[in-house]
Amino acid sequence: MRHPYLRCLKAAVGFGLLTAAFGSVLNAQTSTANPYRATFGWEKLPEGRSLGVISGVIPDPDGVHLWILDRCGGNGCAGTDLDPILKFDLDGNLVDSFGAGMFAFPHGFALDRDGFLWVTEGGSHGDARATLGESMGIGHQVLKLTKQGEVVMRLGEAAVWGDDENHFNGPSGVAIAANGDIWVSDGHRGGNNRIVKFTRDGMFVLAVGGGVGSESREPSRFSDAHDIKIDSQDRVLVADRGNSRIQVFDQDGELLYIWTHYGKPSGLFIDRNDILYAGDGLSGQLRTGPPDPWRSNFGWEKGIRIGDLKTEQAWVTHFIPQHDVDVGAGIEFLGVDFAGNIYAGEINRERLVRYVPFRPLNVGTGRSRW
Repeated sequence: MRHPYLRCLKAAVGFGLLTAAFGSVLNAQTSTANPYRATFGWEKLPEGRSLGVISGVIPDPDGVHLWILDRCGGNGCAGTDLDPILKFDLDGNLVDSFGAGMFAFPHGFALDRDGFLWVTEGGSHGDARATLGESMGIGHQVLKLTKQGEVVMRLGEAAVWGDDENHFNGPSGVAIAANGDIWVSDGHRGGNNRIVKFTRDGMFVLAVGGGVGSESREPSRFSDAHDIKIDSQDRVLVADRGNSRIQVFDQDGELLYIWTHYGKPSGLFIDRNDILYAGDGLSGQLRTGPPDPWRSNFGWEKGIRIGDLKTEQAWVTHFIPQHDVDVGAGIEFLGVDFAGNIYAGEINRERLVRYVPFRPLNVGTGRSRW
């Protein structure tokens, strides 16, 4: 039997040739009708406080609250006294917050089946957003917290970067498997370009890819592994943003698929019906340095792509285009509440957009799987 990755790679290569042949003609997967309308101003915050760059949105299992990881009203928390972890009700009222002084550049966000929150420090060494944190003794870690803000586990060494079994370099995302094993995408822009697996107790198991300066387009290698999620089949999905693809692995780190039909994914969200939402705020963005059509992903629109993970290739079924004038980096991290409303953070505008469905989707129900 032919390995599913080879089937997918063949399809991906074919699509790549098609895209090259037709230039700006978009993949048919992105031409589907948009069943959402964008709304603004959902969140209600204390006077003087506003949301900045959103690093994650997670529905609470109670069905009536959302957890949001905010970069302290801007694009970083170092030197501020603001809480980055925020709990809202579905009417947008802030009901709890914590985490002030704990993070320099909060980036990855997860909620496990036992009710613990996980946050990563996404600033890689040499990135200005990490430098201040390092000077304050924070950064390069993954933290596990209670819903009251108590830290119960730390992975990595605070303010110390590296690429061995005990160190990270700007870990960008974290996901927890059904058995409690911990997967970390490490790291963000200029980081280690790898994914790492630990036991639920924090013992190193394996790494895929890796090493500073190791970005690569080869299978099972990465260029800015920007987010990581696990679906109901315990498959590990990695937003390999610099390579404009999603790589899918099993729990042993073996590559299953490479999907190139989700644009240039920065953030991923999977609901309990295995519907995948991928935020793409960088496609078509001209990168600095020598021209690189692969990394710039020319010919693709920014927006949100929605697909069904219950199908083998997880083809995109709906596309939400960027709704406003392009001002640079757009949607990155996102989440979906039990009613199917999408909450997406925009980078350059530093705002939260709530996308409300105005007609039924043909896939899933939009509900969280927890």
